[in-house]
Amino acid sequence: MLYLKKLKIILLFSFILLVYISYKVQIKYNIPNSNYLEGIIQDFKIDGDKLTLDIKSNKRVIASYYIKTELEKNKLSNSVKIGYIVKLKGKYKEASNNTNFNLFNYKKYLLSKKIYYTFDIEDIINFNKKSSFIYNVKNRVINRINKSSNKAYLKLFIIGENNLDEMVKESYKMNGISHLFAISGMHITLFTSFLLFLLKLVNKNEKINFLIVSILILIYVVLVNFIPSVLRASLFFIILNIKKIFKLKISNFDLIILLLFLLLIYNPFYIYNIGFLYSFIISMSLVYFSELLSSNNYIKSLFKTSLISFLMGIPITINNNFELNLLTLFLNLIFVPFVSIIVFPLSILNFLFLRLDVLNGFVIKILEALSKMFSNLNMFSIIIPKMPLYIFLAYYVLIILIIKKLNIKNILLLILILLIHSNIKYLNNNSIVTMIDVGQGDSILIELPHNKNVLIDTGGKIKYKTPLWKKRKKEYSISNDTIISLLKSYGIKELSALILSHGDADHMAEAINLIKNFKVDKVIFNCGDYNSLEVNLIKELNDRNIEYKSCIKELSIDNNKFSFLQTKEFNNENDNSNVLYTELKGFKFMFMGDASSLTEREILNKYNLSKIDVLKVGHHGSKTSSSVEFINEINPKYSIISVGKNNRYGHPNKEVLENLKDSKIYRTDQDGSIMFKIKNKKLKIETCTP
Repeated sequence: MLYLKKLKIILLFSFILLVYISYKVQIKYNIPNSNYLEGIIQDFKIDGDKLTLDIKSNKRVIASYYIKTELEKNKLSNSVKIGYIVKLKGKYKEASNNTNFNLFNYKKYLLSKKIYYTFDIEDIINFNKKSSFIYNVKNRVINRINKSSNKAYLKLFIIGENNLDEMVKESYKMNGISHLFAISGMHITLFTSFLLFLLKLVNKNEKINFLIVSILILIYVVLVNFIPSVLRASLFFIILNIKKIFKLKISNFDLIILLLFLLLIYNPFYIYNIGFLYSFIISMSLVYFSELLSSNNYIKSLFKTSLISFLMGIPITINNNFELNLLTLFLNLIFVPFVSIIVFPLSILNFLFLRLDVLNGFVIKILEALSKMFSNLNMFSIIIPKMPLYIFLAYYVLIILIIKKLNIKNILLLILILLIHSNIKYLNNNSIVTMIDVGQGDSILIELPHNKNVLIDTGGKIKYKTPLWKKRKKEYSISNDTIISLLKSYGIKELSALILSHGDADHMAEAINLIKNFKVDKVIFNCGDYNSLEVNLIKELNDRNIEYKSCIKELSIDNNKFSFLQTKEFNNENDNSNVLYTELKGFKFMFMGDASSLTEREILNKYNLSKIDVLKVGHHGSKTSSSVEFINEINPKYSIISVGKNNRYGHPNKEVLENLKDSKIYRTDQDGSIMFKIKNKKLKIETCTP
């Protein structure tokens, strides 16, 4: 017993060390020095004009190719198959990190799948068919699924591929029930129980039945490309049955800890996989608190299971969604049995018997309608900022203590702590200016003391008419994919002001979507006539009773004053840009919009400006802005340029960079998001370098 206790302590400290190293260390891998990639297609996806291949070569590689014509798309759709050997010409690349603080990190996501680099395809040389049992099975399964009108859910529950409608996915996420639609312990348990039941009808030998199911479940793990949650659930099933058959004296909790440790040795970067984290943490908690769950009353047992799962998932949910729906606990009481007893089994039967399409489709419509209905009750959702690791762990200590002494009083205490955490920014007395990386556009967040927030521009892009064959299932949206999540990750619930420098799409195209998702006190437009984008926004502002003004000279938010230096009307949108000047705790900031050297001369003639601490360079570093006279006069200490990587305009211009050479230059294409923190009268600069 003493030996086992020592072993547990060693494993625990080793586990903590392993997780910490994986969390902190930035891994660099040597990019192959070759223009060719040859390997076996593990998986593929054609979305609009983009083909993505998951290829197994010496290592796994994600390869991307942009399809040029509709004819080529049809040809690829018919020729690309899982298990085929493909030879490609192109260029290896390192996977990209996130360029905005707190947001999704593609590189770490790929590392969690043991993928170390990507490949940009220039030419597809050939496809060769390869005969393999596993690949043949998977292709047959996919072909069978594609015959169903409910193929999105069949793919989800059978091969773990999530192609659900984006609005439906968002409703599941908002309700906190997304875990029901990722293959995990619940699905594996139902699947293995059903198989064991069938085998028991024809064979009473428990060991033989277990061996058959274990082989089938391992084949299934390979079939779904080793999805971490499936791998965990399948291996735990096998280990538990080995323990049962051979009557081993080791606790289930020790077994799951050992499995966790072994999987993290195999791939430490599993800690970046949300499915892995949810799967292990919730499974461990249910095993550890199994005595609390034992009850002859199904409803009572389900409630306790739902409660413990909800509580243990809180820190992960906060740090990934930055939002918590307090209704989730009760919604799980509805959706867990609905999905596990009705939708999941019916989808499996639908795969076997395609005639069940209509019935399964009807049940799925009920499921989606319920989810959308509950997701509209957003009054129960609270925005909570991303937590550093020490607070994340502190939450788990608190939650475990609460579960050990489970009562209404302790649950209410936790809700109170969450509400305090949700409003913690009101206690903040610092000022932070962040240039958000929105590609070729502008968006700047100014966080003022006591949770007063100003956003200058929203970023955006011009909407072109895209041929149907090029359209993707999910169109990229800067507000949905970047700004909204970023604001929530900072704990921001509302904006004191949305200031639009001018009416160009790359500065304000996301404004309507933003005001639909956040409370905005007022919107400030620039001088000059309203264009079509601004007119559409004003209609939305009127519908929502949001105050708006244009061509103002000054804006005060608490004790913070913003001066609008450009109030003259020019004959073009760029020169009409709002030019803002503000002092935050003694540091001078100036935001130029897309103003040109013409506007700069007007400002120099009108104001006495010098020694600007931080200058947001005009027009993305275009040669039309940042003249020598202007830069020499204001003499910025730091110059920040919002610019898209490899943009077609050639921004920033070399002459402009030369004009700014006496200042420290930061660029979003090279440095990612740029943050200026003002604390204790000191300016601290952080970048989210990609």
